Amino acid sequence: MQRFINNPDEVVEDTLRGFVKAHADILGVSPENPRVVVAASAPIAGKVGVITGGGSGHEPAFIGYVGRNMLDAVAVGELFSSPTAKSFFDAAKAVDAGKGVVCLYGNYAGDNMNVKMAIKLAAKQGLEIATVVANDDVCSAPPSERGKRRGVAGEVFMWKCGGARAAEGASLEEVRATAQKAIDHCRSIGVGLGPCTLPAVGHPNFVIEPGTMEVGIGHHGEPGVRIEPLRTAAEVGRDMAATVLDDHDLPAGAHVAVLISGLGATPLNELYILNDAIESEIARRGLAIERTYIGNYFTSLEMVGATLTVMAVDDELKRLLDMDVHCPALP
Repeated sequence: MQRFINNPDEVVEDTLRGFVKAHADILGVSPENPRVVVAASAPIAGKVGVITGGGSGHEPAFIGYVGRNMLDAVAVGELFSSPTAKSFFDAAKAVDAGKGVVCLYGNYAGDNMNVKMAIKLAAKQGLEIATVVANDDVCSAPPSERGKRRGVAGEVFMWKCGGARAAEGASLEEVRATAQKAIDHCRSIGVGLGPCTLPAVGHPNFVIEPGTMEVGIGHHGEPGVRIEPLRTAAEVGRDMAATVLDDHDLPAGAHVAVLISGLGATPLNELYILNDAIESEIARRGLAIERTYIGNYFTSLEMVGATLTVMAVDDELKRLLDMDVHCPALP
């Protein structure tokens, strides 16, 4: 394995130093906790604080979404590991301006446990933390058990809409409700063509055989829910779109936003090839696309593959998507 790293056990620290130097006009590291990245403008008087947290290795998630009209702070975990409860708590403290803080995070056991502990720590200091848990991965549980689904790239839309609503001056409950609405309107699916390798381990945590693909892979290098023969991009894109749209069950004429993210090692041209088929399937169903995002928005180290997220949008969500932002991960 050949990589641009120093000590395999210090990848997160090295990443954060380089990241903060590159974006010093937008954000910095908390002086109280080196595993908390905070927007330069935070806390903002009269505004609800918006935070998230998650494991490293998904760049630009999570740290790339800190900035104006977006996230105010991020708690940073080890590679593919939850941030500590203290880091979630310190992130909330760093952005609290007296109106409370909303924590928007993914549905993973470590994150759930540590956020709950952070809420208890915050309560002792009179700081209210509201939460929304992302659960947009359609392959991780059936619709009847949606509460068990993982949070994946739909979190980007949740952060965008929640951050924008907070920037409008909304109350804590209004921000929480808007972020909940955004993730409730999201459905996502991932397809993997090649695994990833944790630097400190030195070998892939599973194998994708040549000529095959894994459908329903997760963002931590988890194997998919089924293995299929590798097909053309047109077939894969069409099936990805059909899977999320069948789960959505949207009426003809509905409006949607589309996000196609590479997983770290997928060339951009291949994402555009997938998009050709995805948008064709969406149009075939009589849906209107408001906005399309294509790029590396939520990765998994050097995994080869892509995720598709489709969010149904109404006038409110369209307005929030359109709000100008200044953060490293979004134009």
